[in-house]
Amino acid sequence: MSAETTLDQRTEAPVSTSSLSIEVEGMSCASCVRRVEKAIAGVPSVTSANVNLATERADVTFDGAPEAAGVVAAIEKAGYKPVVETDDFEIGGMTCASCVKRVEKALAAVPGVLDASVNLATERATVRHVVGSVEASAIESAVRKAGYEARRIDDGGPSDRQAETRTAEIARLGRSLVVSAVLAVPVFLLAMGEHLVPGFHRFIAETIGERTSDIIQFVLTTGVLFGPGLRFYRSGVPALLHGAPDMNSLVVLGASAAWAYSVVATFLPGSLPAGTAHVYFEAAAVIVTLILAGRFMEARAKGRTGEAIRKLAKLQPKTARILKDGVEKEVPLEAVAVGDIACVRPGERVPVDGVLTEGSSFIDESMVTGEAIPVEKKLGSEVTGGTINKSGAFSFRASRVGVDTVLAQIIRMVQQAQGAKLPIQAMVDRVTGWFVPAVMAAALLTFGAWLALGPSPALTFALVNAVAVLIIACPCAMGLATPTSIMVGTGRAAELGVLFRRGDALQSLRGVTTVVLDKTGTLTKGKPELTDFDVADGFERADVLAAAAAVEARSEHPLGRAVVEAARKEGIRLSAAQGFEAIAGRGARAEVDGRQVAVGSDRFVRELGLDPDVFETEAARLGEAAKSPLYVVIDGRLAAIVAVADPIKSSSASAVAALRDLGLKVAMVTGDNRRTAEAVAASIGIDQVSAEVLPDGKVEAIRRLRDDSGGIAFVGDGINDAPALAAADVGIAVGTGTDVAIESADIVLMSGDLAGVVNAVAISRATIRNIKQNLFWAFAYNVVLIPIAAGVLYPVYGILLSPMLAAAAMAFSSVFVLANALRMKRLRPAMSERTSALPSAHGTASISTGQGATG
Repeated sequence: MSAETTLDQRTEAPVSTSSLSIEVEGMSCASCVRRVEKAIAGVPSVTSANVNLATERADVTFDGAPEAAGVVAAIEKAGYKPVVETDDFEIGGMTCASCVKRVEKALAAVPGVLDASVNLATERATVRHVVGSVEASAIESAVRKAGYEARRIDDGGPSDRQAETRTAEIARLGRSLVVSAVLAVPVFLLAMGEHLVPGFHRFIAETIGERTSDIIQFVLTTGVLFGPGLRFYRSGVPALLHGAPDMNSLVVLGASAAWAYSVVATFLPGSLPAGTAHVYFEAAAVIVTLILAGRFMEARAKGRTGEAIRKLAKLQPKTARILKDGVEKEVPLEAVAVGDIACVRPGERVPVDGVLTEGSSFIDESMVTGEAIPVEKKLGSEVTGGTINKSGAFSFRASRVGVDTVLAQIIRMVQQAQGAKLPIQAMVDRVTGWFVPAVMAAALLTFGAWLALGPSPALTFALVNAVAVLIIACPCAMGLATPTSIMVGTGRAAELGVLFRRGDALQSLRGVTTVVLDKTGTLTKGKPELTDFDVADGFERADVLAAAAAVEARSEHPLGRAVVEAARKEGIRLSAAQGFEAIAGRGARAEVDGRQVAVGSDRFVRELGLDPDVFETEAARLGEAAKSPLYVVIDGRLAAIVAVADPIKSSSASAVAALRDLGLKVAMVTGDNRRTAEAVAASIGIDQVSAEVLPDGKVEAIRRLRDDSGGIAFVGDGINDAPALAAADVGIAVGTGTDVAIESADIVLMSGDLAGVVNAVAISRATIRNIKQNLFWAFAYNVVLIPIAAGVLYPVYGILLSPMLAAAAMAFSSVFVLANALRMKRLRPAMSERTSALPSAHGTASISTGQGATG
């Protein structure tokens, strides 16, 4: 990034220009270059654009500050891909929603930054920027100039330093609270002792005297404000000077006003109107002490909201034993590279992902699959980092390490979901943008009204009530209301085996009215078995099975694998298939031993010009038995009808019933034969079925259902489900499915159990309900108590709110919001699976049962 000052030759006035360099992918010729240059030139502030095909870079000059977002959008609209990346930063020093707005504004102003999202609860900022245009130091510097601290978080698991920083901050707050309380208690007793012990005021007057008492209060209160309370001044005063006051600014103004007035009343009483020389040192001291107490409890509660991430991180061992030159050597986990041979003994956790090269064992994979029964692993089996080796010793070759392991990806998904901003947060952001200035205006209005209209001594009333208004306002509660609920909700979801890849899916899922289920691998086990094989006249069973299996050996479809497995069990040798072609949603064909062989649905057979009704009777019988019929065609002749049964998962019927109990409609969309699909649907209680649907047709089916019913959630696991997962309002991928399906989804079920869908819906509803409770409390608290602090009840009831009570109420507000969010840690699954995704203290997975989620 560079900036320079040039001279406009016509006006001789200096014009500020800046430049930006952006990597662009997808260009292949000079036409592409011209198209990209033309698109960039269309951005209003761009003065020139030079695109280089060889370097695949666009150098852009702007009249004024760079508009990176506009240029990136223009390049994307032209059909090319600007290279952008996302970095995470720890942010220190934030205390309320106003801080969040200020940090986001500072980050957005950094040239090259496209957008930035700051989360108060996680104390993290997610910054999306043009690759190569922004250094981490520039972002950290911008945050420091705004009055906060920033540090880039390296890729991988959760930052140990972040946890250490939080622990250190809690310790500092604890020490500050103790010191502040020790100094404030004597001040409170000297000022308010008469209310606690009759005659205490006379005792003070007769022993040390009122002036000595005031001086002692001055010394102790000054120690509170400029000792433990100095943290408020360090953040609040710069914020005031920058014209962007925050929560700390309100505390500084309120406590300082009470302290300054009391100092004048103590040392220059003659300068005040007669009868107004009262001291309010106790208000200033107790305000700071109570707010420190609130911050301390808030910090501890915020630390508990991230326990799910810490539990996940603890699943990964710190070291691994690597085989080097025939000798086992223990090395740090970070030193393990792809291709290394790692050794695992019984009872140990697998360090990284890999493939067994020696030995065998049974491994507890409940962390990933939710299945409590250990899984047998032998030569060639895949193992996952973080899982527990239950029995034998084995060696394996590392295939994924560091940020590429399954566990690291799970942690990253949870972190991204926890750091997300839900649509509901937009309203909160709009309010907090003007909240603190509005409170300061309300305090000034209160002071003026009491000074002009209040009873004698009007100045005293004006000061006390203005301070109460400043202190009772709590933007902290508004800032914490949404992110804390998201953190706890997504964390608890992870413990139950539900991973929200996108945080806003929490809100979207709550608005879903219909859950659409794929059949194979979702409602069924996805491991079908060959049950029937009827051949036409003139064909031999073994010969037809060998030909069909040779074709299906090249297919990824589970029905095809059942045919291959049956041939292998019968000891049939499979020939190599040439010219293999998979026709999505229909079948596959290839040349086997010089013959043209096709295997597929009745629709596929008709497309080949043949009539499957030759097997009409058999097809009807198989369909009614919930078996999927396939047809084998050899050299243009219908050779056989094959029946494959895919067992329905034991949890499918109860999951469908549970979804209905939640008030949701349940539908099934599948590419399978209609008779089979309807038989499966009838057996588990699904009323609406769309069968014989191609992958593109699934998208159209979802659109039709959306038009009829509203929000749609689609649950699937296969490659052919990816378009439907992406097209639905919420895509839910079964974690045992393919990577493509998982990448297309908003939510991932770590096990193949459909109970996860029920739990995801219940958690979504509980989290949004919890957010609304928090927001109601945060807004209602301010709407109701700020007018009371201003004194609206005084004319009728004679009630005024002490600044000390205001400080206690403000501290309670934030703690209440956090405590309400933490209640979701006790969420019970709406539908119990066999096990939980995260291990209990004893290392085995467990889950509590219950009738529903509590929120």
